[in-house]
Amino acid sequence: MNDTLKCPSLHLLKLRKSVNSSAMKKTVYIFGHKNPDTDCTVSATAYAKLKELQGFSEYKAARAGHFNPQTDYIYRRFGIEFPKYLPELSPKVAYYMSEDCITVEESQSVWFSINRLNSTNSRALPVVDKNGRYVSLLHYSAFAQKLLTLLNPEKKISISTSVNSILNTMNAQPIVTMDEDRLFKAGIVVGGGSSKVFEETLKAHAAENIIVITSDREEIYRISIENGVKLLIITSGFTLNKELKTLAQEKKVNVILSPYDTSSTVMMIAYSTPVGCMADPEIPAVHPEDTISKVRKLIQNSPIRRLPVIDEKGKVIGIISEHDLTNEPNIQIILVDHNEMSQAVDGIEHYKIQEVIDHHRIGTFSTAYPITFINKPVGSTSTLIASLYQESKIPIPKEIASILLCGILSDTLILKSATTTEVDRTTAEYLSNITDLDIQTLGKDILQAGSGIKGRTASQIIHQDMKLYQEEKGNYTVSQIEVSNLQEILTIKDELMQELEIERRGSKAIFSSLLVTDITELSSILLMASEATFIPFVTFRKLENDIYFLKDVVSRKKQLIPLISELVENYEK
Repeated sequence: MNDTLKCPSLHLLKLRKSVNSSAMKKTVYIFGHKNPDTDCTVSATAYAKLKELQGFSEYKAARAGHFNPQTDYIYRRFGIEFPKYLPELSPKVAYYMSEDCITVEESQSVWFSINRLNSTNSRALPVVDKNGRYVSLLHYSAFAQKLLTLLNPEKKISISTSVNSILNTMNAQPIVTMDEDRLFKAGIVVGGGSSKVFEETLKAHAAENIIVITSDREEIYRISIENGVKLLIITSGFTLNKELKTLAQEKKVNVILSPYDTSSTVMMIAYSTPVGCMADPEIPAVHPEDTISKVRKLIQNSPIRRLPVIDEKGKVIGIISEHDLTNEPNIQIILVDHNEMSQAVDGIEHYKIQEVIDHHRIGTFSTAYPITFINKPVGSTSTLIASLYQESKIPIPKEIASILLCGILSDTLILKSATTTEVDRTTAEYLSNITDLDIQTLGKDILQAGSGIKGRTASQIIHQDMKLYQEEKGNYTVSQIEVSNLQEILTIKDELMQELEIERRGSKAIFSSLLVTDITELSSILLMASEATFIPFVTFRKLENDIYFLKDVVSRKKQLIPLISELVENYEK
């Protein structure tokens, strides 16, 4: 007999402590904008690392899109783990479920399982097989219904149990026991009435395993043993003499002494049934990645308004209830390198935003509660993250310093962009000293890694680094790519214009555009697919239809967007 069954009360006390101390774990995802570039991605990674070094385990770097070639090169070069890919944040089971769910194996008795249910103040208990996979759900409605069916006086009682399960359920005294753990299906016969009638009853059940329950009836004891019943249970404190004990051993008849009266003993045998026979197999399990919209109806159809949550191996990892759906999700968000909801991961409106760290203009962002909002006019969010390490007096790990330096050099075109500030230059030098990386050499490496378009479709180029902007008079999108030779872009301009038009219509935008920056000449061209009524308001130098030359313009946020905002402001349909 294992320790759990020897002392169930001690085990249940330990369970209670475990359940009460376990809380739903919170995760704070640090996100850059959609179509992530190098700056937003490394900022998320570096800030998550800073939180870890400060002793917080719940902060995780995430990304809402796939890496562009430059960012992929940087992470592989410095051996940094990719941020978790979360293309959207639709409310999922994982964000609301209660964790550390207590389970019970299907072979355990109903008595043990009900005690476990009560001790944990739960309304339901997932039942699992010997490998821990979900089988059914024990709840009081299912238990009551099946117990009433089992003990229906108009029907013959037949119960699945084992000698050991009966012993442990009623704390009975073993007298003669063998093969205690073997499960068997038994009929129950109460040893009342005359000996003759009782013997005839036994003969009618000859083909079955029989459990005989009787009190102070020595003749009944003898008849039961001589007929080779499976188990003789003597109730009310009476026992077996030595002669009959020896006979029971010879006939291989189990004999135990119940501390209860006969009627109570019958009930306790019902409680010894394996919980798998009493649980509800009709309640489905759900997965952590299932959306709440999908699961809500299943919960409402559940008789107890809750469902078990299982992993990909079928093992129970939690419970989700109707009440859980009224709680705040266990997900919160930090935004880096953007502050406009149109640029944030889809589904963000369902979650609380903790912080914003950014270097762009402040758009339409607002919250119903105070947050930490860091916004400074520097060339890179990576510069701001590096300063937070310094303010916290925490040394920057070499690999983190390396990717932060890449973030600065990428966003400032090796400190040559119009957005570059003295703070960016000072921070870049500081990071260069930590990493022993030469600014110019590293900068050329990463710009070259991101400048090629070979093997990439027009759609990939457009969506690599695309941002949606919202103005009073309408929306527009601006993508950006850096190249070392403008000619390679012009050779596929038709494909790019087609893709821009598709994007414009899909976004219901005034226009969709692609800023192509020549990293050698530090100037750009702008490809623009627009509403016909907007074209007369575009005052940029035209190279050809829908293509404009922007001398000395390399920065989208500081140079191009202010110009475009003015055009949109003047726009009249």
